[in-house]
Amino acid sequence: MSTVALPIESFGVSHKGCVRDHNEDNYLIEPQTGLWVVADGMGGHEAGEVASASIVDHLATIGIASSAPDLRARFEDRLSRANAEIRDISRSRGTTIGSTFAALLAMDGRFACLWAGDSRIYLVRNGSIFQVSKDHTEVQELLDRGMISAEEARNWPRRNVITHAVGVSDELEIDFQQGELMAGDVFVLGTDGLTAHVSDAEIEAAVKSATPRAACQTLLDMVLARGGTDNVTIVLVKIGGGQSGALHPDRSAVEGLAR
Repeated sequence: MSTVALPIESFGVSHKGCVRDHNEDNYLIEPQTGLWVVADGMGGHEAGEVASASIVDHLATIGIASSAPDLRARFEDRLSRANAEIRDISRSRGTTIGSTFAALLAMDGRFACLWAGDSRIYLVRNGSIFQVSKDHTEVQELLDRGMISAEEARNWPRRNVITHAVGVSDELEIDFQQGELMAGDVFVLGTDGLTAHVSDAEIEAAVKSATPRAACQTLLDMVLARGGTDNVTIVLVKIGGGQSGALHPDRSAVEGLAR
């Protein structure tokens, strides 16, 4: 059985940015497994990077799944192990550390996006960009309740306060979206160091008609040219193919993402 039903090209970059003196981000690219991840650690020097590395290290042990449900189950098992490990480290150090993450799983013509925190997943499909993930932040909750406007949200003083992350509580809370893959789909996984400086429209423009490697470099150059106030990590996953008659647009998924 093929572990990933469609030909896939992917690439990732990570940089400490222009202000921070170290990089607390990590990422994982495992096309044979059908897994791509970015993780943004928090907790200060030699703590945030421990949390994001724990996520990546555990997820790297998933191996080859027998089916899409098996892949999802393996992912959640490894993420739970990472959460427990980070909790143990937090207790031993007497402080709270943790990490956001955004992950793409792809197998047998389907995808699942899972995340916690404000690391994001975008899908560029049929010439349009959709934000698949929804930030787990205080400002997003205020937006959802209609208490502030989108304009106010951009400059909200607590806009970076995270409400969910791996390692911050014994109960792991994650969200997910899933659907069918289409030839030409491009998934963009990025930590908030990307979205702090680059707009959705600019991400869309950068990935159109570009290889994942070239698009990653373009986006990283934009972040650094604009001051790079945080660590930045970008993973691009481009779905190839198109010759298979089994490919069909998942219209309901696209319509849901567009709302």
